[in-house]
Amino acid sequence: MPLSDRSVAYERAGRPEAPTVVLLHAGVADRRMWDPVWDTLTDAFDVVRLDLRGFGATDTAPAGSVCHRGDVAALLDELAVGSCHLVGASFGAGVAAEVALERPDLVRSLVLAPPGGSLLVTMTEDLRAFVEAERACLGAGDLDGAVALNVETWLVGPGRTEADVDPGTRRAVATMQRRAFEVEALLGDLEVDEPDPPAVERLSRLEVPVLVLVGGHDLATVQDAAERVVAGAPDVGRVDWPDAAHLPSMDHPERFAWLLREWVTRLA
Repeated sequence: MPLSDRSVAYERAGRPEAPTVVLLHAGVADRRMWDPVWDTLTDAFDVVRLDLRGFGATDTAPAGSVCHRGDVAALLDELAVGSCHLVGASFGAGVAAEVALERPDLVRSLVLAPPGGSLLVTMTEDLRAFVEAERACLGAGDLDGAVALNVETWLVGPGRTEADVDPGTRRAVATMQRRAFEVEALLGDLEVDEPDPPAVERLSRLEVPVLVLVGGHDLATVQDAAERVVAGAPDVGRVDWPDAAHLPSMDHPERFAWLLREWVTRLA
């Protein structure tokens, strides 16, 4: 597995002559969340996916504070990616927006599917309930319960039951979330370098086209974030999937791959 000089695990495959698409995973996942769309996307594009610091195979501490946007920019510089279509899911969407603001030379467009991470600013009741329940599980040493809660909240989503989600997808998210907990325990508390001011306060400075994708079964805080991005970014479009939750690319991989191909092809 290739590693960057900042020990960021990644994969790159596809057509070198085609536009470059870079995939940033959700906080409940790692780069394996893109498995369902990987073959389709690499048939059409030059595709990079990576594990952000503290997820998947990127399980080493940096020399200083954790800087996700810096890790992504350093990897893209190392790979000589001149300008890419940066796709972020949830936590990865926040990182993607930060990269686009601080290194606009690296980004041709943004796909926030959905916006999350540092783009979430409102502690809605559903988010508060999740945070409190997860804290209770982890405080009691109930790792299985914490994993199940994350799957229920972020993959299944409000208004759906487990029967509405493919069992293999539920297992995949559970595996990735468990790995995130394991790496977090391994690394301990690390200082995080947060941009100041945060990306959500600088949306008007985004210089690239932005596409926002939101599921109808997502949390209210994500719906709020989507509205803020649509209101703040200069060049933005929004797509709503009523039959998806917080991970639309895993809910409907074929539809997501088609949407992304259409987006990149139109901009090209």
